[in-house]
Amino acid sequence: MFLTKDEMATLTGYERPAAQSRWLRENSFPFILGGDGHPKVLHQVVISRLGGHYEPKKSPELRLK
Repeated sequence: MFLTKDEMATLTGYERPAAQSRWLRENSFPFILGGDGHPKVLHQVVISRLGGHYEPKKSPELRLK
């Protein structure tokens, strides 16, 4: 659901949570701060911001005949 710490560092170019939060604000990425002080960004936000199309995985459906 959320980017990992490594993915966040790759996206922002920063390791420190404060610097990551600043970069996210400057680039208009919506995020929340977790209880650990690290910013949390949804994968779907990054995919859509970079022009991709996000389709959540569908769970199997039971078909009764």
